Amino acid sequence: MPRLARVFAALLPLLFTVTSTLRASEPDPRDWNAVLEAARSQTVYWHAWGGEPRINDYIAWAGREVERRYGVTVEHVKLSDTAEAVSRVLGEKAAGRHHGGSVDMIWINGENFAAMKRNGLLFGPWVESLPNWRYVDVTDKPTVLSDFTVPTDGLEAPWGMAQIVFFYDTARMTDPPRSMRALLEWARANPGRFAYPQPPDFHGSTFLKQALNELVEDPAILANPAEEAGFDRATAPLWTFIEELKPLLWRGGRVYPQNSAKLRTLLADGEIDIAFSFNPSEASNAIANFELPETVRSFVFEGGTIGNTNFVAIPYNASAKAGAMVLADFLLSPEAQARKQDPEVWGGFTVLDLDALGAEDRARFDALDLGVATLSPDELGPMLPEPHPSWMTRIEETWQARYGAGQ
Repeated sequence: MPRLARVFAALLPLLFTVTSTLRASEPDPRDWNAVLEAARSQTVYWHAWGGEPRINDYIAWAGREVERRYGVTVEHVKLSDTAEAVSRVLGEKAAGRHHGGSVDMIWINGENFAAMKRNGLLFGPWVESLPNWRYVDVTDKPTVLSDFTVPTDGLEAPWGMAQIVFFYDTARMTDPPRSMRALLEWARANPGRFAYPQPPDFHGSTFLKQALNELVEDPAILANPAEEAGFDRATAPLWTFIEELKPLLWRGGRVYPQNSAKLRTLLADGEIDIAFSFNPSEASNAIANFELPETVRSFVFEGGTIGNTNFVAIPYNASAKAGAMVLADFLLSPEAQARKQDPEVWGGFTVLDLDALGAEDRARFDALDLGVATLSPDELGPMLPEPHPSWMTRIEETWQARYGAGQ
């Protein structure tokens, strides 16, 4: 993101010193009993997006369980932008604060992970030593090992799968558009009835990436850094599309919703006809919580939609590394993953291989009713890969220059 990129550029010469004394004092995830002992009485300051009440409730539940079972206190530091936490760690490293940092764990992926990895801001490797790692599906869910094309190298632990789904109210609409081009044609016939969150909100940025993936001449180039792939030429069809869509948006594109929760509210209030989320169970969850009518259903585009894995990572200078590892391992437990996938709780799809689970743990998932508006894996269709992180950064910068600040 522009702000984060500027901070990195200014402080880059200061980013590459971590003392051997610090390394020697770090907890060793291979000795899990020692990790559990060190974690007891620690407080983990988990910096995580705070824009969705049901996710905040899940994080609070996980914190209570970790404190009850392991004596680890969890404080959810609610973020509107993950870059806030990344910038804090960056500033601490530049100031020479190589231990006792204020950020113990970050909910992260994409360009923020790439930036932290590139600049030596992460603790690890530690992930594959977690007791619950043995359940993670590394075969059919390869994005648990590669974050927006960047290898994770044991520096971040997966805790959820995500894929863009759209949803609409069948009482008001019968045939939703199944591609970006069809969406534009539909918007021409129904002006003011569609919206997307303002980038750099990750839902808004992902909408732009979904459009780019469909409109770019060769989607394969998106796996390469944007600078090497000819950013301006590759994104020209995207900006033509956005320019045509803008006056057809909710409130004429003069303002944008803050996040996906606001999109859901606009749909419930009848102000728009199509909303979307990174959570395939979003519509069912909202129906179960009386936030959307029972006539709402989900759909995806015919060519597939962008999907990824979201992760948690531990900064290199975290104060409570042991406690953060204990929390991350609990988030990977079959119990926590099944609760997370329950649409009445959150609906976030699991990173686990269900065939690797014992009978009791497998039963937790088999018992879940994913909800009337949740698409089956076959109905979700192909998961399109995320572009290289540099595309998201450049797209957000360009969108802000063209349409931000009330333009």
